[in-house]
Amino acid sequence: MSDAVSPSELSALRAALLNTSGTVPLHDRFRALFTLKSLKNDDAVKIISEGFADHSALLKHELAYCLGQMKLVSALPVLQSVLENLDEDPMVRHEAAEAIGAISSPDFKAVLMKYLTDPNRSVRETCEIALAKIEWDNSEEGRQHLTSKHSSDQTPAYTSIDPAPPSSKLLSGQPKPDDLSESTIVSLRTTLLDTSVPLFQRYRAMFALRNIGTPAAVDALAAGFSDDSALFKHEIAFVFGQLLSAHSVPSLINVLQNASESDMVRHEAAEALGGIATPEVLPHLKEWMTREDSPRVVRESCQVAIDMWEYENSGQFQYANGLESVRVEATPA
Repeated sequence: MSDAVSPSELSALRAALLNTSGTVPLHDRFRALFTLKSLKNDDAVKIISEGFADHSALLKHELAYCLGQMKLVSALPVLQSVLENLDEDPMVRHEAAEAIGAISSPDFKAVLMKYLTDPNRSVRETCEIALAKIEWDNSEEGRQHLTSKHSSDQTPAYTSIDPAPPSSKLLSGQPKPDDLSESTIVSLRTTLLDTSVPLFQRYRAMFALRNIGTPAAVDALAAGFSDDSALFKHEIAFVFGQLLSAHSVPSLINVLQNASESDMVRHEAAEALGGIATPEVLPHLKEWMTREDSPRVVRESCQVAIDMWEYENSGQFQYANGLESVRVEATPA
């Protein structure tokens, strides 16, 4: 974010994120969080870290995600403490492990290795993938990719730090014509769905299919919703939220409506639907935000998703600009 942030604005963002007044809606807390994430400095890390005292697993999981995306080593101690807290919601612990992988410090491999036998499957699997990512980042292929990315004039289609890089052919992020072939998509789909293949490799196929982004690639990704790993399925829903393809809407609605599906998967489907923001998704988001039998994380995700849907269908320039409301409030009437 290019805007300079004054100490008073930083204080106001902290107040919004931490809901110090007790009156800040969840979606506005998310906007403050994404604004702090964009600052990418240690002051923002400190404020975001304070949020782990909150009761909302959804918010805390998003805090961990943002700390990973900021890629600042100053966030590693708090992420370690979240992962090590066995009383914390597994969805939050998994996100802390993924964030440690995103920051990719070899010094924290031992922390991740400790939880490869965690009682919770999603935490175990995330640590497995995070360790493989750190190994890859420090491999010859990983170092070459980082060098080429920094020297490239092309703006990548996706700027997120993903839990795994796309398969080698699609590392550039810009699919070539032969990458769009049916045989390429079939091959990636086969790897994606093969449970005998290490999760890191299956994730690489997943992100390669994301980079291809055609309806056929979306169909291949949607086939992954039949997997028995909640972590794997939640990542597919997250990828659909990046792709913003209307072609994925039916499968995402099915996931959201499936009360027997993991809350972690359903919450990610809700947020993806909010980002895609086609007309037919809004009634489903409203339904699961208000249903009495809707789990808290699903209900809260639908609330945030509706805010995203409204933004996508408005003329606002930047969803995550929490500074705008801060500055409006600071302007004399």
